[in-house]
Amino acid sequence: MSPAILLLLAFGLSLFGWLAARSRAWAFRKAAPGTRLHSLPNFHGWYVALWIGVPALLFAVLWNAISPMLITSHVMADPAASLLPGFGFERETMLAEARAVAEGRAFGVFNEEAQGLVAPYRAAITLYDSIGLVVTILVAFAGGAFAFLRLKPDFTARTRVERAVMGLLLIASLVAILTTIGIIVSLVFETVRFFGMVSPLDFLFGTHWSPDPMSSGTPDGADYGAIPLFWGTIYIGAIIAMIVAIPLGLMSAIFLTQYASNGVRKVMKPLLEILAGVPTVVYGYFAALTVAPMVRDAAQAIGISSASTESAVAAGLVMGVMIIPFVSSMADDSIAAVPQAMRDGSLAMGATTSETIRKVLIPAALPGIVAGVMLAVSRAIGETMIVVMAAGASANLTANPFESMTTVTFQIVAMLTGEGSFDHPATLSAFALGMVLFLVTLTLNFIALRVVKRYREAYE
Repeated sequence: MSPAILLLLAFGLSLFGWLAARSRAWAFRKAAPGTRLHSLPNFHGWYVALWIGVPALLFAVLWNAISPMLITSHVMADPAASLLPGFGFERETMLAEARAVAEGRAFGVFNEEAQGLVAPYRAAITLYDSIGLVVTILVAFAGGAFAFLRLKPDFTARTRVERAVMGLLLIASLVAILTTIGIIVSLVFETVRFFGMVSPLDFLFGTHWSPDPMSSGTPDGADYGAIPLFWGTIYIGAIIAMIVAIPLGLMSAIFLTQYASNGVRKVMKPLLEILAGVPTVVYGYFAALTVAPMVRDAAQAIGISSASTESAVAAGLVMGVMIIPFVSSMADDSIAAVPQAMRDGSLAMGATTSETIRKVLIPAALPGIVAGVMLAVSRAIGETMIVVMAAGASANLTANPFESMTTVTFQIVAMLTGEGSFDHPATLSAFALGMVLFLVTLTLNFIALRVVKRYREAYE
């Protein structure tokens, strides 16, 4: 049975329970006009609706997980299944074909032996769909009856509903925390495996990156030096991109908050923030087809013959444009949040508008500005598509921005999308690179929090 059917059934039963419980709560008032309910009728309705919907949804999820196995077991007990081959790919293919025809997802089977299983599959699907539907209704009815019979004028429905909502909020927060923990554990496990094959010193301090996913035998640690990748990531994402993003983002925020009229601000601010919604692959095309050739031609015009179409400066410029909204939006909000009294006091003391901005507004808004810059740096060092299409794949350790470079994210994609085994050190190196990138991002966030805390104490 489609999960959507069970979901709609649970929602419909919950709505019915909500209306019935709400009507019963209003009946308490009508039966005894002087009676004061502990909770509003709506809370009585939500209490019953939760007791109907939550158990029904939990059973629906569980049933959709186990019913395919029950259906397959039922079909395998049919005499027609005795004609199937032994365990293997061919057997699973026949079962899948028969089930697809029985569910209406296919018009016929490729293997004639699977035709005899279509009827047993239809019978099993009908049987277990009916069981699931009936049990879902019974579970919802049992939960609703339990909750409905507890309703009284002094029943603490509001307290119980609020506890249930608090539990849902706690579960939602735990999902994010557990997801983060799962990511860390998976990265640490695979990173430890990689460092069991390649020395951490060779990886963290080596200057040559040339892993071979198809090689066999003991890996050469000298081929896994990741310093060029770290340098390329920092050079493109944290230096070139920030040289573009920080001045333009900060100056645009100052203009929009201090100089622009309301009409100009209403037009320019949404246009500026549209940049954050442009897909990164579009930025990559723009960098590869427009910016990179222009940068190469400009460099060759001034005498730099080594300029390449794939260059760090082309990727960094486009990446800087992409993250301008991160800097601008945070700086805009921070500057706008500075109390008007601080502006007025500075102007009243004889300071000009520019002096007020430089000596009052920017220092007071510095926590938000720093947070925006750190967010932009984290976004930039995690970017992939622009690097893939504009910076190249060469792991070069150079300060020449017109040469081809690569980053950590590009190599992660390259190592995980190849044909190498997941037991090969070249593939496992992607997890080690991901771990380093995670630690760098964590460090940037820690620095941002420290700066924000320090200046917040100074200006609050």
